[in-house]
Amino acid sequence: MEPNPSGAEPARASGTVYLVGCGPGDPELLTLRAYRLMQSADVALYDHLVSDEVMALLPAGVRRIYVGKERDRHTMPQEAINQLLVRLAREGNRVLRLKGGDPFIFGRGGEEIDTLAAQGVAFEVVPGITAALGVASYAGIPLTHRDCAQSCLFVTGHRKEDGYEMDWHALTRPRQTVVVYMGLLGLPMLCDGLVAHGMPAETPAAVIQQGTTRDQRVVTGTLGTLPQAVADAMLTPPTLMIIGDVVRLRERLAWFRPDEAGLPASPGAVRA
Repeated sequence: MEPNPSGAEPARASGTVYLVGCGPGDPELLTLRAYRLMQSADVALYDHLVSDEVMALLPAGVRRIYVGKERDRHTMPQEAINQLLVRLAREGNRVLRLKGGDPFIFGRGGEEIDTLAAQGVAFEVVPGITAALGVASYAGIPLTHRDCAQSCLFVTGHRKEDGYEMDWHALTRPRQTVVVYMGLLGLPMLCDGLVAHGMPAETPAAVIQQGTTRDQRVVTGTLGTLPQAVADAMLTPPTLMIIGDVVRLRERLAWFRPDEAGLPASPGAVRA
């Protein structure tokens, strides 16, 4: 090592931010790349949708910073998260930005790396299994099926105080599956809106709570019956809603049973 006459501590090289999709909850759905990065990280910023089982895979020495955003309760504004990523990387850290699902599907990952790019911070994106894919699979509901649906539409169910601003024409097209992220709070309004814009009230639909985890619960029904069934079941976020004829296939395709997978018993499926 070269001598340092000044006595000053040498500056660390600039670090890198890794935007990592952690999937819908089951840690075995992580990519190998995600797992390897977790083992060598210095600091991890994580959302509330990153499961405890995934977080448990981080080595003990990794600094953890919770930056989750839930409805009406944001731990840290998005711009502050963006700037924290920049600062931590400039301090020379290997920074993991852990996100539930996939960073680029309703995860604001594009906003975060846009800031990193503008600030000249090195970054890498590691895709994850988005909730629509993982949760539907564990619920036994194919998102496409040649007898039921030739297309699939992902939408966010967040609504404004005065209602939804939805492309109702796109949502109510026949022979497609609609997957709604973050739609539990406005479920009755969403179902009413779909029916009002031409989707039959008898259209099958399901809400899945904490899909792919030991606490997975599935409530099925129709657009007309689902809001009451979900209320009776007292489901809580995180949930995913699936709408379309493919939901009928769950009756014979459901395969995931946490109690049979060596996990604590699940409350199970509730049918309306």
